Amino acid sequence: MKSLLSLFAGLVFAFTASAADKGDPKVASPLSFKMKGIDGKEVDLSQYKGKVVLFVNVASYCGNTSQYTGLQKLHESHAKEGLVIIGVPANQFGKQEPGTDEEIVKFCDSKYHVTFPLLSKVVVKGEGICPLYELLTSKEANPKTGGPVTWNFEKFLIGRDGKVAARFAPGTKPEDAKFVSTIKAELEKK
Repeated sequence: MKSLLSLFAGLVFAFTASAADKGDPKVASPLSFKMKGIDGKEVDLSQYKGKVVLFVNVASYCGNTSQYTGLQKLHESHAKEGLVIIGVPANQFGKQEPGTDEEIVKFCDSKYHVTFPLLSKVVVKGEGICPLYELLTSKEANPKTGGPVTWNFEKFLIGRDGKVAARFAPGTKPEDAKFVSTIKAELEKK
């Protein structure tokens, strides 16, 4: 049964990716998914349509973990303009996010005072990849930004149109001038 479900999911994704190549407006956007929030409640990402959304796969024990500080500052300074930062915990890279959702929340709150949304821990690369990251990394759906996630704190910027506008490497710090100017340019689009 599980293999049939996987096959069906693959066919649906293949159809979606194929439709994306043809410019089909019905194609799933990264904001068309429902995910589990870190609090266990369902998060309908469609609530962020019309906003600029930054998906970041995060980890608590990584050399890039201090980026939480800059991400929180970006959230505080640009949320009113329509920026939504969504942290997506993942444990694929160096097993640097081993904790439970509750432990991740406690860590993010106590150490970095994170107030932007966090999703429940998911798989962002390889076997078991969640549908959101399957779409974000699809070369068929996103020829310019597709490809597997390379490490913790890789960033996908979704424009107000619901499409991937840019992708930034894990080492790109939230205060990086090009990164900030790209976000501001997307925020200026109405």
